[in-house]
Amino acid sequence: MAPTLTEVAQRAGVSLSTASRAFSEPDRIAQETLARVVRAAEEIGYVASSPRRQRNATRPTRSTTVAMVVPDLANPIIATFVKAAQAHGWYRRQTLVLTDADGSPDREREILGELHGRVDGFIACSPRLPAHDIVELCGDSPLVLVNRDSDEVPSVLADTEHGLRQAIEYLRVLGHERVAYVQGNQLSWSNEHRVAAARRLAEEHDVELDVLGWHAETMAGGNAAAASVVATGATAVIAHNDLVALGIVEGAAQLGLSVPEDLSVIGIDDTTLASVAKPQLTSIQVPMSRAGVLSIDLLHGLLAQDDEPDTGPRTVHLPTQLVVRQSTAPAPGWDPRGARR
Repeated sequence: MAPTLTEVAQRAGVSLSTASRAFSEPDRIAQETLARVVRAAEEIGYVASSPRRQRNATRPTRSTTVAMVVPDLANPIIATFVKAAQAHGWYRRQTLVLTDADGSPDREREILGELHGRVDGFIACSPRLPAHDIVELCGDSPLVLVNRDSDEVPSVLADTEHGLRQAIEYLRVLGHERVAYVQGNQLSWSNEHRVAAARRLAEEHDVELDVLGWHAETMAGGNAAAASVVATGATAVIAHNDLVALGIVEGAAQLGLSVPEDLSVIGIDDTTLASVAKPQLTSIQVPMSRAGVLSIDLLHGLLAQDDEPDTGPRTVHLPTQLVVRQSTAPAPGWDPRGARR
């Protein structure tokens, strides 16, 4: 396997972004540092990838081209993220090249490989590939990850634990002692961390949690999960996202159950669909518009970095919160004085 830029950075004792600038903007780092990086590259046989377009240090507002990779444009929360990023990118003089990987890690790999050396930087939103693989594929190109943690590059993370805590506390107050959780894609970083948080919080609040298997992050996926939710005996369910939650509402109705009288349903994302659904969907609000803006700002910072000491990758955590609507109610037979009737 050919040597990577990460290996060069480790051998030279510098950050990945500094090693990247040694090949893309050598005039913007100290000569001693540059010499160390070049020497490390020669020692391990690293050859820089396609030459990047030279940036003019006197014009930091030069327009740039950014590749944005998303898992599913049909998901409203992804569309919200893209729209906010594109609007802010225009202000930053960044032109976005948008690609939909259709939730496939293989397609992500192909897209990143194809665009490397042809764009100025990358934003990967909710990728299915591991963070380190994405860093390797992007090589010397500046990269920002959204909803995928990394200690190598900047990332923006929606901290759904805040919202999940509110959701479980709310359900517990309403008398729900058994709650189901419907997972999303097994390769999703968000899914992994939401499930871990839900397990921990359910235990804290003495709630029995039934975690169901992975499902497509669509209404069809939620519809398919509805029977499994009902079979658990749970009186409430939290779904991986709003689409899955709405599918569960539909599936429950097909099974003769009413929401929220027989089953309370909570989604995650708080998309526009949540407020127009019948019943209106209780959901955990995830600030993906803010994530879109921040991802552009972080990438802009990488593209315009001057010869200042690196402080390491920056991780931004965005809080979430529960928005209560019509799809949740007290558990069947619950007495507000604290006992079941």
